Amino acid sequence: MTAANGQWRNWSRGESARPSRVERPASAGAVQRAVQAAVRTGERVKAVGAGHSFSGIAVPAGILLELTELSGLVGVDAARSRATLAAGTRLRDVPALLAPHGLAMQNLGDIDAQTISGAISTGTHGTGTRFGGIATQVVGLALVDGTGGLVRISEEENAELLPAAALGLGALGIIVEVTLQCVPAFVLHTLESPEPLEQVLESFDERAETSDHFEFYWFAHTDRALTKTNTRLPVDTPLAPRSTMGRLIVDEFLSNGLFRVTCNLGRFLPAAVVPVNRIAERVWSDLDVTDLSHRVFVADRSVRFREMEYALPREVVVDAFREVVALVERRRWRISFPIEVRVAAADELWMSTASGRASGYIAVHRFFRESPHEYFRAVEEIMLAYDGRPHWGKMHYRDADSLRAVYPRFDEFLAVRDRLDPGRLFSNRYLKGVLGS
Repeated sequence: MTAANGQWRNWSRGESARPSRVERPASAGAVQRAVQAAVRTGERVKAVGAGHSFSGIAVPAGILLELTELSGLVGVDAARSRATLAAGTRLRDVPALLAPHGLAMQNLGDIDAQTISGAISTGTHGTGTRFGGIATQVVGLALVDGTGGLVRISEEENAELLPAAALGLGALGIIVEVTLQCVPAFVLHTLESPEPLEQVLESFDERAETSDHFEFYWFAHTDRALTKTNTRLPVDTPLAPRSTMGRLIVDEFLSNGLFRVTCNLGRFLPAAVVPVNRIAERVWSDLDVTDLSHRVFVADRSVRFREMEYALPREVVVDAFREVVALVERRRWRISFPIEVRVAAADELWMSTASGRASGYIAVHRFFRESPHEYFRAVEEIMLAYDGRPHWGKMHYRDADSLRAVYPRFDEFLAVRDRLDPGRLFSNRYLKGVLGS
């Protein structure tokens, strides 16, 4: 967020800017007035949520609108299990807002620091072959367009805009409200288990298809992977959550405290990464927990990092992953962060990484104090060969021409952009790169 000296930085510290001014609107009307003022002065304006994107998608190029005051539950349609949230509502606050109504979000990723508008605009997703990204839960929204007008989009109103606006990259307007299709509250049983990597790869397709939610992590330079399998259960299922002590040991000591030490050590003594990673994969043991869905989906991530993630046709994920493993070993890089592999259902959102195809995701990370570029560029070359699509909120090196080739509705999205923001009021350097001028 914006520091006292006026500089804005994202969470990973990879992007920064000094906006011309900062405003904190607390209503849709206040957002409209801010946009109308920007139109008059010829300035660009950008809404910023949690700053959790690793790419430059939310970097302000002029006026910065912080949406922290525009948060909370706007209303619930109990008959249709739908909830409308103000755009700045953090994902971590949504479960408590929905709980009194017996509702939950259908799926979540493993980080809940993002705002709901930021999460849908960048294509944030979880895992599960029958579940799409968070934006697929959107059945309506309201945004302020490039003239300062309020545009409502739903199945009943401006329905033709919904496939573009539900995952709009922040390029179509400032979102002020989001309506989600929720589901009845539910419980997840999770089983985390370290397994031989080759065994995981050989069974990946079957496990992804037969599990509600399946993913795995691989620590470089080891021959084992940590698998996580979540099974959806009724809300009245007896809970067996982690104990407070268990949470402290796993989240605070192993996942964050010890890992932070490991990452810092790796900066100054790269050779230490290999033995430390091999120790780490032996420390992990089976975890068997049953708890409310959001408590299982989300993990504590306090060690700063930078990330690139690519979506691939699901049938090629294992082959692409094997190439990444071979790349790391061939280059003799010392990578302290694990590689994460997930899946998602196909959807019909024009700029979704899973648009029109069942997808698998390969995510690579680097500690935020280490340069990621050599590693990420080399991995991206592999992803390009498999028709990969980069996660909009994570680092990549693609431009509009290369992205048009993998998004069949790319030009239709640009036509909606021309309609809603013809003056490019909401543009910045990132959007100019990935969408063109």
